[in-house]
Amino acid sequence: MIELLFVVCLGAAPATCEERSLLFQDISPMTCLVGAQPALAEWVAGHPKWTISRWSCRTLRTGERDI
Repeated sequence: MIELLFVVCLGAAPATCEERSLLFQDISPMTCLVGAQPALAEWVAGHPKWTISRWSCRTLRTGERDI
């Protein structure tokens, strides 16, 4: 499983930031890197008060993600 991990900050209060992630199955880390910008643009379109501060892709090992 690949995790697209990103930090979003409120446009009206840039110091207010949160960590978010999107999980993908059956893709490689390189596919995540290539597809990250469209996925993040779609996320921002649905959450217009937030801006993306930074992002990364990583392999998520079983049991690593909190439920």
